[in-house]
Amino acid sequence: MRILLFNDLCCGLKWAEPSGSITKMATFTERMAPVLVLWLAVCFSGTWAVDRGNFKTCDQSAFCKRQRALKPGESPYRALLETMELTNTRLTLQLINDNNKVRLLLELYRLQGNITRVKINELKPLKPRYEVPDVLVREPPTEPLSLLSQDENGVVLSLGAESQRVIVSVRPFRLDIMEGRDVLMSLNSRGLLAFEHLRMRKDTFSYKVTSTVASVWDNIKRVFSSSQADPEAEKKEEADPANQAETAKEEDEKAEDGMWEETFKSHSDSKPSGPSSISLDFSLPGVEHVYGIPEHADTLRLKTTDNGDPYRLYNLDVFQYELYNPMALYGAVPVMLAHNAQRTTGIFWLNAAETWVDISSNTAGKTVFGKMLDYVQGSSETPQTDVRWISESGIIDVFIMLGPTPKDVFSQYASLTGTQSFPPLSAVGYHQCRWNYNDQEDVQAVDAGFDEHDIPYDFIWLDIEHTDGKRYFTWDPHKFATPKEMLQGLSDKKRQMVAIVDPHIKVDSNYKIHNEIRNRGFYIKNKDGGDYEGWCWPGSAGYPDFTRTDMREWWASMFAYDQYEGSMENLYTWNDMNEPSVFNGPEVTMHKDAMHGVWEHRDVHNLYGFYVQMATAEGQIQRSGGVERPFVLTRAFFAGSQRYGAVWTGDNAAEWDHLKISIPMCLSLGLVGISFCGADVGGFFKSPSTELLVRWYQTGAYQPFFRAHAHLDTPRREPWLFGPENTALIREAVRQRYTLLPYWYQQFYQAHRTGEPIMRPLWVEYPQDPATFALDDEFLIGRDLLVHPVTEEGARGVTAYLPGKDEVWFDVHTFQKHNGAQNLYIPVTISSIPVFQRGGSIIPRKNRVRRSSSCMTHDPYTLYVALNPQRTAEGELYIDDGHTFNYDKKEFIHRRLSFANNILSSVDLVPDAQFSTRSWIERIVILGASKPSKVTLKTADGQESQLEFDFDASMSVLTLRKPGMNAGLDWNVVLQ
Repeated sequence: MRILLFNDLCCGLKWAEPSGSITKMATFTERMAPVLVLWLAVCFSGTWAVDRGNFKTCDQSAFCKRQRALKPGESPYRALLETMELTNTRLTLQLINDNNKVRLLLELYRLQGNITRVKINELKPLKPRYEVPDVLVREPPTEPLSLLSQDENGVVLSLGAESQRVIVSVRPFRLDIMEGRDVLMSLNSRGLLAFEHLRMRKDTFSYKVTSTVASVWDNIKRVFSSSQADPEAEKKEEADPANQAETAKEEDEKAEDGMWEETFKSHSDSKPSGPSSISLDFSLPGVEHVYGIPEHADTLRLKTTDNGDPYRLYNLDVFQYELYNPMALYGAVPVMLAHNAQRTTGIFWLNAAETWVDISSNTAGKTVFGKMLDYVQGSSETPQTDVRWISESGIIDVFIMLGPTPKDVFSQYASLTGTQSFPPLSAVGYHQCRWNYNDQEDVQAVDAGFDEHDIPYDFIWLDIEHTDGKRYFTWDPHKFATPKEMLQGLSDKKRQMVAIVDPHIKVDSNYKIHNEIRNRGFYIKNKDGGDYEGWCWPGSAGYPDFTRTDMREWWASMFAYDQYEGSMENLYTWNDMNEPSVFNGPEVTMHKDAMHGVWEHRDVHNLYGFYVQMATAEGQIQRSGGVERPFVLTRAFFAGSQRYGAVWTGDNAAEWDHLKISIPMCLSLGLVGISFCGADVGGFFKSPSTELLVRWYQTGAYQPFFRAHAHLDTPRREPWLFGPENTALIREAVRQRYTLLPYWYQQFYQAHRTGEPIMRPLWVEYPQDPATFALDDEFLIGRDLLVHPVTEEGARGVTAYLPGKDEVWFDVHTFQKHNGAQNLYIPVTISSIPVFQRGGSIIPRKNRVRRSSSCMTHDPYTLYVALNPQRTAEGELYIDDGHTFNYDKKEFIHRRLSFANNILSSVDLVPDAQFSTRSWIERIVILGASKPSKVTLKTADGQESQLEFDFDASMSVLTLRKPGMNAGLDWNVVLQ
């Protein structure tokens, strides 16, 4: 939710309404009204676009510029084999920088599940460097390492599985991970390992050795005493502190601007610890396609960055972001996947500081003809992608996930950071949001409008205007005077509400939340030790330190029903602005030298939103005594955020390109564990045409998080406001979502169990098909539904790639069969949503759509059985209570549905699970079938009955009517 336009040429408070309206700004705070009016008069620009000048480029980020200036092939690091220690679970080895004699400590672990962990830290830092806590679900279990060989050039260690081994080369230091004769990945092969060691600033000590500075020299000796490459040859030099002092002096004299202090526009970063950045390069032989490192509004396949900025990972509140560039956005997940037809691997760079990722490729820029010419001429050049990670602080802590399949990598990453939380079923339905529904009467009217126009929905949302003067955990006493009455009205219809709770707290001595946080000392501190204050929606605001366990516990307690007045069990939460957003801060966020206890904000920045969502989700769980599942939407996120709820792609615009980009943005998030993703339907900024709005509903209905949202200054756009024809089109799109809820819910359960993405690129299921590697205008839901949304204005057709050489696909609307491994042109009208079911699959639906998902709990199922050329099919049916954690107690139904040898059967996958359902099987539709002479139903109690059926010979569709068996029991249907 952003309407801010920043311009650091202006003074004081920096925000404005793009539309020119300042009516809402008066609600920020009365005492700032004169400043606002003055600022608007001086700085108003009226432009709806990101001001890129508010955000750094690599050249404007001192550490990025410094690191990027390093040349490949000039690594000063070598390994000291005499320091090597190998235990059953860990290799440790010292590295030395021959330029400055500073030593690093390398740790190497083989982890369960085909993962290798590499950590590099200073051997003896002046003070501890930050290591990211809480993201890993546990300390990863290790497996034994063994030494295969060693000589003066290096060592070879066995990684166990499939002849995998790691080679540690001495000079320069390098790691190569091998399988057989193939190099899977190399570390520091380009020599770009760089570790800026913590040091004392030169003006804090004298370079002349005297008795008055003896203690300073003692400190220097302690830091550098172990930094010699050859102990015998350099023993004398090591004994002379003046030599080390001279080395440090030379380094400091070479210091560039920004090492000890940095200014960006009007903001200064004091950098009390000095330069501390880290870098490491990875080479991926045979790889041309890499993915991940969200969040960026860019293509699914990551681009090379040789001729521009690296991809940036730094959580920022970016006003109406631009598309197709590497600028940082709201979230950061430092995970990259590399894929070719033989293997998928992953890199997880566990660092929460500002991070830049450079990508280069030896095939970048080559045309298809050029690649063919290489092939014909027998070019020996193997395709290779090189990736370099650069972070401002912390340590190198990297997990190399060795696959070999895409699903292996998902499992490996899930073992480290956890899986997607399993949401309540209602959260998988449709969400209606706006900034802002005006009051309780407005909420009631919108709710009634859905019933009047027969459009189902599950959640209605309230933005910041529902609060009492932007004081979160409160309600406007005039517009929302009786919130429980409002919530009860929704509950009576089996519907829910979400209210926003942002992590900026109004500085107001009459505000209970502020007083509690201040009195407990829970606010983040500025560099001078006082409470950090910035400007956000309430005006002057404090920022709770969510990195503190006790702060998170207190925050969670505020969601208790007796603390959050007016809340009920059907009220859930939206965490926005949690990058954190600071309107008058550098890059619209917090100063890096703000303090979280002993750690600077620069160390923890990308974790802030992760911790806010964690504390909020825990609060929802606690308020129910641990019974009910939470639902929390967050804008900022990090690795592991999937454990706590959903994300969305932020403040997009009502433009066709923004509709298109929502697909690769959500696909990228799914690849790194965050499946519960969606984009604001219709676009947050601007006003969509009716065609764009309809197409966005049709696209959003097939993305995991399905929410419409709109800016305060846009015209109202409830689904029935665009004429009966468009209302009908939107209704149909929403209804398609609801009929598929059983399949969606099953996919969420699978994601929760396995870590596999729900919305996934085609190459995940067809990893050996190069035609799928760069596709990002279509996607799969699970394995069995392929969706190609219509995202072009005025489109009369789309071309969809149907994968699978020996597979068939069925149009879910017409049941027409198409062969796989082809580009299929599909004529479309405004009502078309091209969706295909894979032959060989069984998908359950509920075709009786009601006003909300909870109203459909006991409704019957229709099974859609799509036969493959072998005339077989399989699928699953998952049922639980839809809202509690009782599935952890095996209170669910999980059945395997299969068709083979003309028998369709339902078998219990978890016989010891206990749950019952009143739902039954109402209809079975078999696609690609032959006409039987008769159909017999056999139930678990031995009963047999003949079923009525219809057969459409023109489409080969067999429909079995009213079989009537309970969805939770064993049964067989025999075709004869």
